[in-house]
Amino acid sequence: MSQQVGRVEALFVHGMGDEYLVGAIRDGTRLFRARLELGTTDAGPRPASFRIQEGSGEEPRSPDQFVEIARRADRIRISEQTSRRDRTALREMLSGYQLDAKTVRTCRYCASAGRYSPITSETAIAADGETICPDCARTELERELAHHEVSATAGDRLQELLTEVQDLERVVNLLSGHLDPDLTKFDEMSATTEAVDPVPVGELDLQPGMRELLDDRFETLLPVQSLAVHGGALDGEDQLVVSATATGKTLIGEMAGIDRLLRGEGKMLFLVPLVALANQKYEDFSDEYGHLADVTIRVGASRVRGDGERFDPDADIVVGTYEGIDHALRVGQDLGDIGTVVIDEVHTLEDDDRGHRLDGLIARLKGHCDDRTQSRDDDGATATQWLYLSATVGNPRWLAGRLDANLVEFEERPVPIERHVTFADSQEKARVANELVRREFDRESSKGYRGQTIVFTNSRRRCHELSRKLEYDAAPYHAGLDYSRRKRVERMFADQDLAAVVTTAALAAGVDFPASQVIFDSLAMGIEWLTVQEFHQMLGRAGRPDYHDRGVVYVLVEPDGSYHSSMPGSEDETAFKLLKGEMEPVAMRYDETSAVEEVLANITVAGGGAKGLTDRMVGEVPLKHAVGKLLDYGFIDGLEPTPLGRAVTRHFLEPGVAFTMLDGIRSGADPYDVVADVELRDEEDEEADDRVGEQWPDGLEDPHRPEEEADREDERRDFESHDHT
Repeated sequence: MSQQVGRVEALFVHGMGDEYLVGAIRDGTRLFRARLELGTTDAGPRPASFRIQEGSGEEPRSPDQFVEIARRADRIRISEQTSRRDRTALREMLSGYQLDAKTVRTCRYCASAGRYSPITSETAIAADGETICPDCARTELERELAHHEVSATAGDRLQELLTEVQDLERVVNLLSGHLDPDLTKFDEMSATTEAVDPVPVGELDLQPGMRELLDDRFETLLPVQSLAVHGGALDGEDQLVVSATATGKTLIGEMAGIDRLLRGEGKMLFLVPLVALANQKYEDFSDEYGHLADVTIRVGASRVRGDGERFDPDADIVVGTYEGIDHALRVGQDLGDIGTVVIDEVHTLEDDDRGHRLDGLIARLKGHCDDRTQSRDDDGATATQWLYLSATVGNPRWLAGRLDANLVEFEERPVPIERHVTFADSQEKARVANELVRREFDRESSKGYRGQTIVFTNSRRRCHELSRKLEYDAAPYHAGLDYSRRKRVERMFADQDLAAVVTTAALAAGVDFPASQVIFDSLAMGIEWLTVQEFHQMLGRAGRPDYHDRGVVYVLVEPDGSYHSSMPGSEDETAFKLLKGEMEPVAMRYDETSAVEEVLANITVAGGGAKGLTDRMVGEVPLKHAVGKLLDYGFIDGLEPTPLGRAVTRHFLEPGVAFTMLDGIRSGADPYDVVADVELRDEEDEEADDRVGEQWPDGLEDPHRPEEEADREDERRDFESHDHT
């Protein structure tokens, strides 16, 4: 045996009960594994039994062979896990042969398998009250990951954490929603301040009314506002302003638009993507500028309620949704002389569902403004100024070029934002969210504000469900609630009477909740994963410079979770893609349906000038193909819409939906059956059946409504909130 073994680099001995496990190592490879028993002699402990492991059995060898092998070993090591009594006996035996051994810190798992794995403080991983080697720790973690069906991406992250913190139990606990801040923290987006020469408000060439308002609020403009002024925002220059949330972009549009209005250079249009945001902005403008100008609102919900007189086309300031203003153009309503158009959340252009409508609206509105300017008798008529605002654009220079606007880009983050990731299944998420909300609300910033939370989830039903499970006062907030109820939530949050609001991702853009913490209960909007733009837009709500010292973001990830079979990947994979991802470029994609809809709208608005409008759009629209389909469908006759085409474009209908309705009408089908057929065409609209009772904290109680009445009201709200026109 000794001739076969030759030189031994290390002989490793590990006590196990009444015997010792022996391993011989050379060049990092185990030569054999054996068991050694000691016997008592007059000379002291001596080898009594030596058995070499052969496959699943053992082959007895002479005890003297152990001594020969030990003498050939460069070093002999005894595991620290060997009992003190057995280490003493082993050393006494080796001393009898003039051999010495050192006790080393080793991995118990390896030692039990006869592997020599010395570990140090730099490599040891804590596990079950002892330390093991990194390889065994990774193996144990992989078993846990397989049990929880964690994706490879998330697994890599947890393996990295294991190496960093050297504690297996702490890392495994993350899979059960434990909130260990040292482990959940993914990164920190540090506060950044770009050196900008601030513009004193007193030096601005503004009309007195606007100057007085600003003098009461500021001494100097914020950096992004100063950059915009330096770039000509108050001189009629078109601009694309890209800057993080809460850096003051909105005021740029307000200053330019209201100043031009007061100078007699036309009214201001301020356009947003959602009804809730339009209502909020309408109220803000009415409060702040109502003494200077008439303010009106144009959204689809006004027409559904039957109070369309709320919209005054002659008003000085028009707040509207994209679809609300587009509808006015499609039905031929005169919007008057427009001096300034502010498009908020212009990154909506990259949205697959709504982007084409914003693209078409901008082109049609530009056509309207150009026509009004050219039709004026006075030669001094000024062109409309266009200001596009966004916090998240992946390719701002390209987009600014397509919009024919100057780029104003400011990369300041007012406060640092910590981003955390923790794992929790659907049942655990409510518990984790409750703990985070409670912890944040109990904390007060140096500016005297308690920490408040926005929880983003993917359905209205979940908004109500989750808000009820939070220990501190919280309220659901989504487009299905009526305006007055949403305003109550906003006021209570502003007064710090609510610890949290639970809202749908669809309301992420522009919701003015001064929150210090954002929690992602899901990473989906409906049944689609969030884009990097949407994710950054939402997490940017965490932390306001006037309220908080920092922002905190928690992403609650369900391993292997998804919300629909059509969704690629899993929630844990999506989480790390979003956290590591870069902004996707705005890239308008026109399929046949969207091309047909926009070309029909252009023909309805401009007739023979439709080609000019289509050429002005950001995306490349297949014009000839779309015109051919419109002729086939009977939506146009030459370059004029037919009555059917006019009805289709007024109601923003896709061709398939239009024909489903037309077939039902012609066959005399019950209207409810027609609506059901239309809904079945779009069964992936997850909010269609979000009909839930609402529970409110103190101050928001709602009278009990019979279930059928509640369902009807919720159906009406669903319809209104989408701004159907």
